[in-house]
Amino acid sequence: MNKELLMESARKMKVTAYVPYSKFPVGVALLLKDGTVINGVNVENVSLGATNCAERTAIFTAISNGYNKGEFQAIAVAGDTVDFLPPCSICRQVLAEFCSPEMPVYLTNENKDILELTLKDLLPYAFTDLEM
Repeated sequence: MNKELLMESARKMKVTAYVPYSKFPVGVALLLKDGTVINGVNVENVSLGATNCAERTAIFTAISNGYNKGEFQAIAVAGDTVDFLPPCSICRQVLAEFCSPEMPVYLTNENKDILELTLKDLLPYAFTDLEM
């Protein structure tokens, strides 16, 4: 799957986000090595610490569906922002737990431009088990 199709999947997901407090929907499309795409959205809670980001929703769903560390091929993150929308620090660390440092991370903005980075670009000094 190319990055444009993966990003389109992430953009379409934004409408299902549960964001009554921030009004800031985020959609994610996580591509697995077998070609499966698992989507995620942010889900807010009045107790902000109970809120879950779209990236973690997708990763945790993949793990719940039997996928394992190392089976993630790429991720696309979409929001309605002027600049490119990167994952938060917690999500970056969760990505570092399950994904290769060289995994492509695609970010977009409201103009539908796509920025391609690697996980290592986003988190150059990740705390990892060093076995990836």
